[in-house]
Amino acid sequence: MIHSTWPTLTILVFFPVAACLVLPFIRGDRAVRVFALAVGVVELLCALPLFGFDLSFSGYQFEEKAEWVRSWGLTYHLGMDGISLLMVLLTVLLLPLCVLCSWTYISKRVKEFHISLMLMTSACVGVFVALDFVLFYIFWEAMLVPMFLLIAVWGGPERRYASLKFFLYTLAGSTLLLVAMVAFYIAGGTFSIPELSTKTYPFGFQCWAFLAMAIAFAIKVPMFPFHTWLPAAHVEAPTAGSVMLASVLLKMGAYGFLRFCLPLTPEASLFFAPVMIAISVASILYGGFVALGQRDMKKLIAYSSVAHMGFVTLGIFLFSLRGLEGALMVMLNHGITTGALFMLVGCIYERSHSREIAENMGLGKYLPAYMGFFGLFALSSLGFPGTNSFVGELLVLIGVFAEKPWVGAAVIPGVLLGAAYMLRLGQKLAWGEPSRAKAWTDLNAREWLYFAPLAVLVVYIGLAPGLTLRAIDPTLTRVLGELRTRSAAVASIPGNRPMPELMPQTIAARPEADPTVALPR
Repeated sequence: MIHSTWPTLTILVFFPVAACLVLPFIRGDRAVRVFALAVGVVELLCALPLFGFDLSFSGYQFEEKAEWVRSWGLTYHLGMDGISLLMVLLTVLLLPLCVLCSWTYISKRVKEFHISLMLMTSACVGVFVALDFVLFYIFWEAMLVPMFLLIAVWGGPERRYASLKFFLYTLAGSTLLLVAMVAFYIAGGTFSIPELSTKTYPFGFQCWAFLAMAIAFAIKVPMFPFHTWLPAAHVEAPTAGSVMLASVLLKMGAYGFLRFCLPLTPEASLFFAPVMIAISVASILYGGFVALGQRDMKKLIAYSSVAHMGFVTLGIFLFSLRGLEGALMVMLNHGITTGALFMLVGCIYERSHSREIAENMGLGKYLPAYMGFFGLFALSSLGFPGTNSFVGELLVLIGVFAEKPWVGAAVIPGVLLGAAYMLRLGQKLAWGEPSRAKAWTDLNAREWLYFAPLAVLVVYIGLAPGLTLRAIDPTLTRVLGELRTRSAAVASIPGNRPMPELMPQTIAARPEADPTVALPR
């Protein structure tokens, strides 16, 4: 582990919270918006030290550790590796963009809205950097309240139903996660995530713990059939809420699989992998088919998220370097692309006051800049070569065809469905016959300001993904090596299941990515 002399992660977690203490004393909606934007920009600047991340080191960096509650064995322990780096950078980037896209969209309780947005950002960053199980759980639960308020207070006509459904689903998963956390403390004697990852647990214990955590994370992803809260939450949430929900909150479930299920329950992860792969394929196909039939743009993008996140969980449970690379790349790129698509829907809703495709056709003639951005992000969403999403989906497909070609064949219709629903949406918006005459206005300077950075990332990552892959490869190689080692250790305990025969072939990573891990080619 690499310790930091400057509390970079603490600042990233708690600076927005500190800003929330100042915000009540600011008068005037415009002043509140300017202050919130300044907070978002400063938060982004505070993340600049993260670009000093050592790309060759596979362990935790920027680590901060202090005694918290000695009698309970709790520590204030933060750290970051290649898995969490990308998610933290994405989260802090989205805060100022969400403030900008809400500039005119939010007109009531403006102060409370920005407080909720900043608190949610703090909780999300905390989830990705916490290395103490209790601390992680506190941040995990803290995220619920501001997201619930964003939907319930500033959402659409069915906001109460959507917010309550979101809260109940996520709370049910959190209860199972709490049970797993207590079980690991009893079995491992500590709440430290790195220490728990070095211990071995009986196969039966792993299975029950995996199921508890997997259901909690599957709800958050969300995987089929735990997805039903997502479309309602997306449709009713304000634009910034939909962006944070799609770009960050869904990634917490996939992050949980990588941070907890694979390191803590390696043999159970292997045992349940066929089930997880089957559910992932079902999510890809179901999300694609349902998205194809949607008339509401937000619902279409929401169901597309179910399909895209299916690629993430599929890549994770392939247990190959290519699969894990693809999963992390899809997590990052889905956050960029889908966040931008929800912002685009918010832009057009402010003009037409409708999210129906039929009410927003024929925009190519009147809004060329808008349709230019929409075309780029739509191509990214369907995985067009040269865009960021192509990289992640390609890596997952390479991994799945290398390990399980029949699963790859089942996934191909999902890829085609992604192209079908996005091209259909783009065609209708650009060239469809307008339902009635409207006085359209193209993007203004503020809207250009929050679309341009995301568009640059779409093209840059699509054409030059090498730097991103270099950042995540050492950590993923370490995870795969530990998965193999600990699975063998558990299998050696008398009475436990032997390690599955697929392990030597499945755990195939490049040893040169981390010379401390000896893996077969």
